Amino acid sequence: MTPTQPDPEAVDDGSLIRRVKRRFVYGLILGIVVVAALAILGDGPALLGVLGRFDWRLVPVILLLTLFNYVLRFGKWQLYLRWLGVGHIRPLTSFGIFLAGLSMSITPGKVGEFLKAYLLRRATRTPVAVSAPIIVAERISDAIAMLLLAALGLGVVHYGWQILAALAVVAAAGIVLLQQRPLMFRLFARLERLPLVARRIQALHVLYESAYLLFRPRHLLPAVAIGFVSWSGECVAFFLVLVGLGFPPSATLLITATFILATATLLGSVSMMPGGLGAAEASVAGLLLLLVHDGHMTPDLAAAATLLVRFATLWFGVLLGLGALLLVERHLARLETTPGRSVEASQPAD
Repeated sequence: MTPTQPDPEAVDDGSLIRRVKRRFVYGLILGIVVVAALAILGDGPALLGVLGRFDWRLVPVILLLTLFNYVLRFGKWQLYLRWLGVGHIRPLTSFGIFLAGLSMSITPGKVGEFLKAYLLRRATRTPVAVSAPIIVAERISDAIAMLLLAALGLGVVHYGWQILAALAVVAAAGIVLLQQRPLMFRLFARLERLPLVARRIQALHVLYESAYLLFRPRHLLPAVAIGFVSWSGECVAFFLVLVGLGFPPSATLLITATFILATATLLGSVSMMPGGLGAAEASVAGLLLLLVHDGHMTPDLAAAATLLVRFATLWFGVLLGLGALLLVERHLARLETTPGRSVEASQPAD
């Protein structure tokens, strides 16, 4: 395809961007509502008093732990690109695309993160059907990692194992189903008879082949291992939030913080709310009141801890992502208007 030929996947780019932006605005509005609800839960002045007593010297370390999570997850993103043979992209551009996806974390079900597949197509001409499964694989491998992190706390917490077990069964069943190629091909053959699906059946096959490859055990296991280590950083960040609010540091507090953050993140994802907004906050605050057996744990302190950890693990990423999106858009626009350079030029990955 030459630069003057229309890209069939680019026909609806304008409407795609408008839909993504609209969903982002909806998520932003919901985020404001959730913050207001937490302020009410924390009794306004009392919440401000708790925040005023927070040890703000810990903030740089907390944010560095969040960045640690992002850097390791970018490493996983790079592995996924290599496994699918997407090699013609500079690491810096790839990092920008990865970070840009964080800006869409507050879209319903994080569907806005498929913006990464759109940006990757602009950078490398990789069809969206090929790269879109990467976003799904990221979410599933992260979810499995969070299940493992939450399971670490079951020996101390003794709550919620039924929910975690149910989520694990659903995830395992989905992965096993994806690996049943004869069964999936029979399903595609049936779907091909439907007029609405027949037009998309080739793209569906491409989508499945990428998903099948990414969920092979030799790829899934290292992806989950990276997710386990990377998300551990955010669990430690939550632990430091609690320490900054006056709780004495201990192994029990660390394990409890890990269980709460991992479980709340999973419940937020299952809720399909933008960025888990509402569900994740309610889970963090509720589990803090339920599990932290300390006379100092009050609704205003739980609300303060929730606000702080959600800023560090959600809104910080959204802000980084918005900045990265602006830079990547400028870079790709400049690349597309340069004669003879419509895609990234770099050596293919091994």
